[in-house]
Amino acid sequence: MVVPLELLQQLKVSDFVDEQEYGEWQKRTLKVLEAGLILHPCLPLDKSNSAAQRLRKIIHGALDKPIETGRNNESMQVLRSAVVSLANRSHDGSLSDSCHWADGIPLNLRLYEMLLQSCFDANCESSIIGEFDELMEQIKKTWAILGLNQTLHNLCFTWVLFHRFVATGQMDLELLSAVDGQLAEVAKDAKATKDSEYSKILSSTLTSIMGWAEKRLLAYHETFDRANVETMEGIVSLGVAAAKILVEDISNEYRRRRRTEVNVARERIETYIRSSLRTAFAQVMEKADSSRRASRNQPNALPLLAILAKDVGSLAFHEKQVFSPILKRWHPFAAGLAMATLHVCYGNELKQFISGITELTPDAVQVLRATDQLEKDLVQIAVEDSVDSDDGGKAIIRMMPPYEAETAIANLVKIWIETRLDRLKECVDRHLQHELWPQTNQERCAASAVDVLRIVNETLDAFFHLPIPMHPALLPELINGLDRCLRYYIAKAKSSCGSRNTFLPTMPALTRCTISSKFQGFGKKRDKFSNSQKRNPQVATNGDNSFGIPQLCVRINTLQWILGEFDVLEKRIITLLRNSESAHVEDFSNGLAKKFELSPAACLEGIQKLCEAAAYRIVFHDLSHTLWDGLYVGDPSSSRIDPFVQELERNLQFISDTIHEKTRTRIITEIMRASFDGFLLVLLAGGPSRAFTRKDSQIIEDDFKVLKDIFYANGDGLPTELIDKFSTSVRYVLPLFRIETESIIEQFRHLTLERYKSNARSRLPLPPTSGQWDPSEPNTLLRVLCYRNDELASKFLKKTYDLPKKL
Repeated sequence: MVVPLELLQQLKVSDFVDEQEYGEWQKRTLKVLEAGLILHPCLPLDKSNSAAQRLRKIIHGALDKPIETGRNNESMQVLRSAVVSLANRSHDGSLSDSCHWADGIPLNLRLYEMLLQSCFDANCESSIIGEFDELMEQIKKTWAILGLNQTLHNLCFTWVLFHRFVATGQMDLELLSAVDGQLAEVAKDAKATKDSEYSKILSSTLTSIMGWAEKRLLAYHETFDRANVETMEGIVSLGVAAAKILVEDISNEYRRRRRTEVNVARERIETYIRSSLRTAFAQVMEKADSSRRASRNQPNALPLLAILAKDVGSLAFHEKQVFSPILKRWHPFAAGLAMATLHVCYGNELKQFISGITELTPDAVQVLRATDQLEKDLVQIAVEDSVDSDDGGKAIIRMMPPYEAETAIANLVKIWIETRLDRLKECVDRHLQHELWPQTNQERCAASAVDVLRIVNETLDAFFHLPIPMHPALLPELINGLDRCLRYYIAKAKSSCGSRNTFLPTMPALTRCTISSKFQGFGKKRDKFSNSQKRNPQVATNGDNSFGIPQLCVRINTLQWILGEFDVLEKRIITLLRNSESAHVEDFSNGLAKKFELSPAACLEGIQKLCEAAAYRIVFHDLSHTLWDGLYVGDPSSSRIDPFVQELERNLQFISDTIHEKTRTRIITEIMRASFDGFLLVLLAGGPSRAFTRKDSQIIEDDFKVLKDIFYANGDGLPTELIDKFSTSVRYVLPLFRIETESIIEQFRHLTLERYKSNARSRLPLPPTSGQWDPSEPNTLLRVLCYRNDELASKFLKKTYDLPKKL
């Protein structure tokens, strides 16, 4: 039965203290029905379900006025009808005998959680009642109603025990142990159960438990001390167990990696140790600072780092005695890791101190002596803790780099490098701000690039003249910085030059042809139409002289020249390194440390983008009057491709004379690709000024052959296989202009119905424009029909899509 519904029917106003209490109870009960049947149903609910709409209306009405619940009352009958209809739904849509009103997540879990709360003694909130087993047998009888099982029970009971431990002061170790034991059952279930819904609940529950535990464990020096350290052990066990389940049984990342690569328990303990000791170190630092300020005016007052070294030593011994024995259960080298963490924290402060040292003062001597003693203590504890490890503690010691003065020198050199790199970047900005990318007969690359490379060489010379013993160690940092600066120059050199999409015109709306006119007298309207053709508004921004084709060629040549200079630079670096006194034989074995990695790839990418921009600018911007605005406008036979080809030949000649020979094939290939794209755009998206009959197909094919021949250039141009590769789309599309209209319509209808799964009797959907022209692509066929000067095509487009004859 649907219990809330029966309660509404059976309980009357007379069963309550007053009418107000009855009304409040009725609202709560209706809210339970709403939660179980509408908000969190067991089976997904369609928003348009009429029973759900009726139930919502009843519930919202009851907010203002209690409903009458007599057995024969009409409102009660309506309520019962709606509730039963929703509760008796089944997976196949039919009504079943089972009622589903409390087995939808999360309502069922919340109800079950409230049932489990009754297992605790009312007089001692952290104790289980004596009749626990009998009560649990009764509670388990609700599983069928709530849609639960042993797996979900284990998870819910874990949460209830955990919640009770938290709520009762977090001191009951038996209750904490019960949570840990129950969590072990959950871990078994998690490995055996792969249900996605259960995984979501499991993840949410364990994340809450782990979050609570880690809030305490990530700063365990604040949370625990000698008095409650036993509680810490139980909480660590909870946090680690929850983390293991989350990572090993829920995380997809863990499944993708080999299990031997991940030790969840050890990773969590490492996180707790590092976080807690960093927090504790910060507090010790504050205490040391306060102590120094208090003794500032006293004679022989210790400097801050000397006080800090002493306090960190005390913290280290406290960690070893109190917390490390507990954490060692999950991490065999907990003390060693703790010492390494403190070593790093203190080392960070020491670096700041040393960076301000210009001479050896008494304060500096005191700090260095205290530092030396602290380092000995930390290393000694770490070695004792990890002496039984496979490597004898070497891994831990490697985490504790010695406090050496060389670090200070290295930092000073790094500051020098940063300053030089900042100057270089400023130089790049300054040169590029005034760079006009002019083309001259003497130089094919920009003067700014020559200046930038000169400064790079000067920086390398200055670095190797620094009186330091660590040139090889710091060289990668310098090269990486120079690499970034050169990449910055390259990025600026190619920026704002546009791309393919910048210059491609906006496709006009689809139209159908005006039949039999053959566009007589169209030439009088040609200018008007040309002006109406929309182009990408970004083209207008490229009217600047620094973005013309000659300037783009200089940019391309500049990047090609820089690309060739990298080998020269790298050989020079090796020579400088060989002449350095601090270099050793092994410093020459790692070639990567002396290589520029980012900027050569950026050069290649920039050359490609600039070639593409130049190609599409030529075809769609500089020559738009002969291609986009002229080709096949009006009568195709009188507006053929010759004007475009003539101007294209002049541009190709200029490109060949200007561009570096290593880049020439690349840019001409891009111009070919842009020309072929433009040719197809004219045929398939040229607007209502263009129309083609089947007879025009020969003109189109002949014109395309002329266009291809330019790039073949009697065998002196691009390879035939390259031309064939880029002309594939055009060669596949051109035969469509020969095919009879009726055949194209049938192909279009068939492909559209097949691709969009439409009913043959329903209206054909309008296929979207993909821009990938292909005979098997419906939009391509549709566009051929749009530009077919044919009565049958026009009528089909009018009837099917009601396309207009003009824009």
